[in-house]
Amino acid sequence: MRVVIAGAGSVGTFIATDLVKAGHEVVLVEVDASRVAEAREAQEPAGVTWVHADACEVTEFARAEVERADVVAAVTGDDEDNLVISLLAKQEFAVPRVVARVNNPKNEWMFTDMWGVDVAVSTPHVLSALVEEAVSVGTLVRLLAFEGGRARLSEAKLTEGSPADGRDLAELGLPRGSTVVAVIREDHVIVPRGDTVLRAGDEVLVLTTAEVEDEVVAVLLG
Repeated sequence: MRVVIAGAGSVGTFIATDLVKAGHEVVLVEVDASRVAEAREAQEPAGVTWVHADACEVTEFARAEVERADVVAAVTGDDEDNLVISLLAKQEFAVPRVVARVNNPKNEWMFTDMWGVDVAVSTPHVLSALVEEAVSVGTLVRLLAFEGGRARLSEAKLTEGSPADGRDLAELGLPRGSTVVAVIREDHVIVPRGDTVLRAGDEVLVLTTAEVEDEVVAVLLG
């Protein structure tokens, strides 16, 4: 997979390092010429191709051969820049998948497909969800939002007496527009099938649309 990352701060370089280790081709685009020169000289992160360019300018962004990218990640520290980069990636270069970082949660409403964003990641919201997940039992905790909030990845921790306790997925009758994507049981991940029986204490990861979220809560948690 070819990934173009716009923004070579701590977030961008960390992502680049992880993706290279996973065997992907990674290009880091950075507007600061001195930062690019230092990185090239130090050859860090190893295996990453550096491009000095302003990703908000289409002719400069093109130097990273963005049209060949499978994914573009806009992870600068400026929300306006990330929106412009996302829009260019989608409209000018037809990139299949665009991921954007949201720095200020108040701006998250703008990070939608209207701006070319397929997935928006708001670090403060992710952290608050993880804190909530750590202390919440018997509630549905939203972890990630996709397509401008129309689709959500949420987690439900089952308790004794939950409607889903002791029942398999096939008989639960989850509504259309929802699906269980994983079950975490005693620190092990279970890839669910129709005959997977849920138990109290399970952490159930469910992908759902906004319209059926209340129904999913009723089926899993009551």
